[in-house]
Amino acid sequence: MAVIEGMDNMEKVLPPGQFETDKWPILHEGDVYQFEEDKWNFRLFGDVKKEVTLSFADVMNLPKTKSTVDMHCVTTWSKFGTSFEGIAFREFLNLAQLEQDVKYVKLYGYLNGNRFGYSANLPLEPLLGDDSLFVFRWKDQLHEWQDITPKHGYPLRFIPPASFYLWKGPKWASGIEFMKEDEAGYWEERGYSMTANPFKEERFAEPNFTFDDFEDYDD
Repeated sequence: MAVIEGMDNMEKVLPPGQFETDKWPILHEGDVYQFEEDKWNFRLFGDVKKEVTLSFADVMNLPKTKSTVDMHCVTTWSKFGTSFEGIAFREFLNLAQLEQDVKYVKLYGYLNGNRFGYSANLPLEPLLGDDSLFVFRWKDQLHEWQDITPKHGYPLRFIPPASFYLWKGPKWASGIEFMKEDEAGYWEERGYSMTANPFKEERFAEPNFTFDDFEDYDD
């Protein structure tokens, strides 16, 4: 198991337009997914030489990583120093034989019973480190290690690097699509930024948009 030490001592950098909170707020789009292990699986597909389907046991048998990641939500809250245990994105990448020129992914999660109802697009290269995790446990200064709750995305939720807003981390994760060309995900299709860098305040596709221009947001 990889463990990233000393992250709690890193300097906090609050992106523009954000406020700091010790809580982990709960916002979600649609119904809370009810996990049934015998019906659950995780797919690796898209621009690959062969699709891969993993059972829950297959996923949980992959190498685990613990890492501390700062979270920045587009709804303006930031939470520093939360530690997660999960499977690094690169472990799934190791199982997929990609075609040439794959540079993007789309991460999927359940939405109202549709296993691919929610999605978020991301570039591939920034996801190769220890701060890109499909997580199942967490802790912070106020909580000891515990499973993430169904409302936070149990059994598996993606936490992106701090260089992306948190909507890029689907709850109730169900698969990864590997892509040669970038393609908008669920919120990107509704006018949110394709790149979503909180330190550049890339919230929306149009700089003059505000939350009043959108429906309720899920995180």
